[in-house]
Amino acid sequence: MAGHRIKFRIEDILRKREQSLYWLARTTGVSYTTLWRLTKDRSLGVNFATLEKLCDALRCGPGDLLQLETDSKEKSKSKTLPARTSRRVSSPL
Repeated sequence: MAGHRIKFRIEDILRKREQSLYWLARTTGVSYTTLWRLTKDRSLGVNFATLEKLCDALRCGPGDLLQLETDSKEKSKSKTLPARTSRRVSSPL
C-alpha cells in the first residue's frame, strides 16, 4: 500500500499529553485497530464522525491532527513559475 501525503499526528499529540492510544480508543469509542491504522498510515481514509470524536477527546481541531507532507518530487521542482508570454496575435491593418 502506497503512503499518503496526509499524515495523522495522533501519536505526537498523545505523547505530549502523556496519554496512550488505548486511552484514546476508550475515550472516543473508536477501535484501537482503527486508531493504530491511522497512526501507521495503513488507513485509506477517515470519516467525519471519527475525526470529530478524535477532536473532541483531544480538544483540538482537525488541522492539529492532520499534516500535509510535501511530495519529494515537489521538493526538487523550482518554486517559481516561468514568465508568461503573450500569445495575442496582432491584427493586420
